[in-house]
Amino acid sequence: MSGGLVISVSFMYLGLIFAIAYYGDIRAEQGRSLTKNPYIYTLSIAVFCTSWTFYGSVGRAATSGLGFLPIYLGPTLMFMVWSVVLVKIIRICKVNRITSIADFISSRFGKSSTLGGLVTIIAVIGTMPYISLQLKSIATSFTILVNAPGEPSMWSSNGEGIFAMDTTFMVALTLAMFSILFGTRHIDASEHHEGLVAAIAFESVVKLFAFLAVGIFVTYGINDGFVDLFSKAQARTDLDFVFNIGNDTGYSQWMTMTILSMAAIICLPRQFYITAVENADEGHLRKAVWLFPLYLLIINLFVLPIAVGGKMTFAGTSADADMFVLTVPIFHDQGALALFVFIGGLSAASSMVIVAAIALSTMVCNNIVMPILLRMHWTGGEERRDLSGLLLLIRRASIVVILFLGYGYFRIASESHSLVTIGLVSFSAAAQFAPAIFIGIFWKGASRNGALVGLLLGFLIWVYTLLLPSFAQSGWLPISFIENGPYGIAFLKPYALFGLEGLDRLTHALLWSMFFNIGGFIVISLRSQQGAMERIQGTLFVDVFLHTEEQKESGSRYWSGSATITDLQELVGRFVGDRRAAQAFHRFAQENNIQLNKTTIADSALLDHAETLLAGAIGSATARVMIGSVVKGEIVGLDDVYQILDETSQVIEYSRQLETKSKELEDTTKQLQTANERLKELDELKDDLLSTISHELRTPLTSIRAFSEILSDNPEVLEEERKRFLGVIIKESQRLTRLIDQILDLAKMEAGRMDWSMGKVELVEAVEQALAAMDGLVKEKNVELTLTIPSGVPPVMADRDQLVQVVINLVSNAIKFCKHPGGKVEVSAVIRENDVMVSVSDNGAGILPENQNRIFEKFHQTNQISDQMPRGTGLGLAICREIITFFGGKIWVKTAKEKGACFLFTVPFALPEIKTTAMSAE
Repeated sequence: MSGGLVISVSFMYLGLIFAIAYYGDIRAEQGRSLTKNPYIYTLSIAVFCTSWTFYGSVGRAATSGLGFLPIYLGPTLMFMVWSVVLVKIIRICKVNRITSIADFISSRFGKSSTLGGLVTIIAVIGTMPYISLQLKSIATSFTILVNAPGEPSMWSSNGEGIFAMDTTFMVALTLAMFSILFGTRHIDASEHHEGLVAAIAFESVVKLFAFLAVGIFVTYGINDGFVDLFSKAQARTDLDFVFNIGNDTGYSQWMTMTILSMAAIICLPRQFYITAVENADEGHLRKAVWLFPLYLLIINLFVLPIAVGGKMTFAGTSADADMFVLTVPIFHDQGALALFVFIGGLSAASSMVIVAAIALSTMVCNNIVMPILLRMHWTGGEERRDLSGLLLLIRRASIVVILFLGYGYFRIASESHSLVTIGLVSFSAAAQFAPAIFIGIFWKGASRNGALVGLLLGFLIWVYTLLLPSFAQSGWLPISFIENGPYGIAFLKPYALFGLEGLDRLTHALLWSMFFNIGGFIVISLRSQQGAMERIQGTLFVDVFLHTEEQKESGSRYWSGSATITDLQELVGRFVGDRRAAQAFHRFAQENNIQLNKTTIADSALLDHAETLLAGAIGSATARVMIGSVVKGEIVGLDDVYQILDETSQVIEYSRQLETKSKELEDTTKQLQTANERLKELDELKDDLLSTISHELRTPLTSIRAFSEILSDNPEVLEEERKRFLGVIIKESQRLTRLIDQILDLAKMEAGRMDWSMGKVELVEAVEQALAAMDGLVKEKNVELTLTIPSGVPPVMADRDQLVQVVINLVSNAIKFCKHPGGKVEVSAVIRENDVMVSVSDNGAGILPENQNRIFEKFHQTNQISDQMPRGTGLGLAICREIITFFGGKIWVKTAKEKGACFLFTVPFALPEIKTTAMSAE
């Protein structure tokens, strides 16, 4: 076929695509959108079907049978089973004004420019093989078409021909030109590139019909239908493999390819851009969840028939199976069909290249070049008002560089690989974004450092296990790198890394890259501290559905600022052009029925609109920084503005929490009121405490000093009197020592520094030991003491000495406050289900009900009926409470049967498996 004809038809077709895009943009500006339609949206997502699908699927089927299916099963599962994930990602993009996959990941992790730059670098390098695949398919199909038998050619994909023109180079140059025309005619100030979406949808229709035309021709033109075709194939022994999954590693490859394709439908930069960023209505996804899988089913319906037909047509030859879609019509002299197929393949490849180039150039501009220029003030600051030209130049230059990087990979490595192999290399690179995206939207604890480490490790493993080996297979690195490992280290062989053998190359690479990616991500996230912005963004992403309605109500997430409308319009004009900024502001005023006075302070709605305008030009993160600089009245550095954003976002988040938790605030208010009353009581208790301590310390000290002075000043005191005075001094000293010991013990218990010796304790023995110690006091006071404890009481878990002290304190109090004469004290115990309850009761005056809740407070002593009743330090019962509480029991008081006081406490039983050990309250 004439090369001039093919070139003419190709340029006419690309011109038609450009016209459709231009018409779509015009309709969008007029408010009559073409793309706000679920069918157009679904067809645009079909940019997933590139020349890999159009040519490579047939090549894969012709060599590995059904091995091509997982590439389409993955997206089908993602849309039909996990559509909730897609809805969440789309909602996040809308709420946060995301413009690319780099913008998404960097925004999730605290708007990190470093992370955005790393994602961009990975995306560019990872997409190079995929772009080279498209260049290869177009160049190869063009060469085959113009070199058909009987047709002279002046073109060659290898630089040979009449004019020695490199077809692949010309294709790269042409696609770069059209990508610039499609995506950088101006800095688009809208949220969506509707013309581009309409053009991609049209190309999806063209490639579908072209592929179906070949399939119908092979199935019903050359053969008599599916039954006839496959019957002929079954009769040939050399075609048995076509109906199988593949070789011995086919099942592992199926799983790997399914996982990769599930990730690719979101993680490929072009797919993220079309599926998430360019989504005009979440409702469109409801139709896409079944319509897109249907599209994949239809376009793959004739893959096996074409593969089988090609194998039978070119049996015994070395024909390239990747090109069966084109070579079969040529072989049967179907020139028009062959030209239609070429246009279909051109649609499949050009749509991918154009969208990928636009998405990547936007990422390079917004996440690498512009942050650097703004930080270094290379833009010229206020001296250069209009930066839209600079932005256009950066994006256009980026497109050219990206296309020729793809061409460079084609020249270096892709000529020795099939289309499918090249595509899988890119799929594996894109899969490195999956942990940061999918874990990031469900786990608030995922940190920026974790994402950085995970991405970097996964990317390096991908480079080592897939990218570098492709260079070695092409002769650009020594083949020993693959066979023996670097420097002969077999442990580091890229296809058997760390000694892992028996897996196919793709599964091996995916396993190790995901192991280091996810592992590094999670480990570092768990061990690192999140910044304020990270926490805020994590909440906004994970709980996006909760925040959406709040944002709709508030209309904007910006602070109120002091920027005038003139300042705001001039800022937007610097990046999108003064004319487009003026039009956008005028349209905003008309839609909201307001008058824009140039000196008026911009409200939050206008600030929000200005951010939207800037986001399409410089990305959401940088747009927020620039709006923030004008709101604050001066151009500030990125770091300073991010600090402002941190503080502001925290206030907003706290306000949201206050609104949604009003009931908790009411409860907290009540608790504060209760605490305030308690503080008043504690203040009174403090005064009593100080008064009591000073009194209790002063009394024995006064006695000791008085009798010491008597003995010192009167040496002639009789021996009998001297002994009596010394006895008083000793008694008061002991009393003072006990008081100090009690204060120290209580302080240790309350501070958790008390040393305890916990273990199994026989309750009967402990109680009897305590009563034996009180025998002298019982006889002195002539008190009737009764002990009633049932036999067979199980051991309790306690500190023996402290338990004895509790019983001594309670019995001592009972003896002091029972009737005199006629005092009675009863000690008894009751076995319960999990513990034993001990009671100590007396027949004294008892404790008034209003004092029963305060009796265990420090230094609290109830007013007795008679001032002649003995008084203590007020610490004994407080110490008893601390001891029993540590044991895991309770202590309380009630009125006894004989109207006296009855103190009760419980001690839990010791478990059989617990051995006596030394324990610490700490």
